[in-house]
Amino acid sequence: MQTLTLGIDDAGRGPLIGPMVLAGVILSPEQEKMLKSEGVADSKALTHPMRVRLSDLIRENSEGNHLELLTPEEIDNALTTGTNLNTLEAQAMAKIINALTRPGLHVVVDCPSVNTVAWRKVLISYVKKPEILDIKCEHKADVNHVSASAASILAKVRREEEVDKLKKQYGNMGSGYPSDPFTKEFLKTRGKELVDSGIFRKTWATWKAIFPDSQEVETNNDKQQKLF
Repeated sequence: MQTLTLGIDDAGRGPLIGPMVLAGVILSPEQEKMLKSEGVADSKALTHPMRVRLSDLIRENSEGNHLELLTPEEIDNALTTGTNLNTLEAQAMAKIINALTRPGLHVVVDCPSVNTVAWRKVLISYVKKPEILDIKCEHKADVNHVSASAASILAKVRREEEVDKLKKQYGNMGSGYPSDPFTKEFLKTRGKELVDSGIFRKTWATWKAIFPDSQEVETNNDKQQKLF
């Protein structure tokens, strides 16, 4: 019986605008070999047209895939009630594992925390049947494992689709990342007007710096990387 691998990765962890998307893809060894030959790699190393083409190929040539979206409101609500971003991501990734689980599945997760051992324990606490799975959490899993690369592509394409929807509704907002000049300009010119639109992560430092009175509750978002 061949071993199947479930790779999991995220897209949109850092943006101030739009959702965070997490994806999981199950591949057989043969599918991994074929997709790698077609150019499947870490999504950050690919152009948008390449990601779109490969996303269709991945869906057609996988044993299963599943996506989870975390909206800005869900992220802000979690952070303002004491759940840091690493834990929130562990909960979402556990949902992917639970949706795709099967006995003997090899799971490779691109770990968002600097402490892979501690974060793995948090992840497993939300997995329904961890005893039937082989779960590994690694840094750069999206570079080193085809299944995680495939997941990164699905997550990135869906994130881009969601941002495109927002652009059609609200106008050019760039990539949504705080470092993007278009995003900065959009935030300064439209932020106050769209404060209740649900598109902004108002717990982010960039938002609080521009609109200090809009976020009453102090959060641990700026410290979350140090927690585990």
